[in-house]
Amino acid sequence: MKEFVEFIAKHLVDKPDAVALDMQELEGKTVFKLKVAENDVGKLIGRKGRTASAFRVLLRAVAAKEGKRAILDIVG
Repeated sequence: MKEFVEFIAKHLVDKPDAVALDMQELEGKTVFKLKVAENDVGKLIGRKGRTASAFRVLLRAVAAKEGKRAILDIVG
């Protein structure tokens, strides 16, 4: 899952070197904290949050395939 999140994030932003991913296990859930350059936050969120929503749906699908639950937090 971690590789999936990094792959998608790096292809959506202008500065892929600034992408950093923190992963924590909390109460049976995997929480991903995605840090990107301040100028790239808007690209990950998208208009009305549609890109972020689609990203989260894909992450939940990948996690469900592995029998897990996952949450994505985007941090600027």
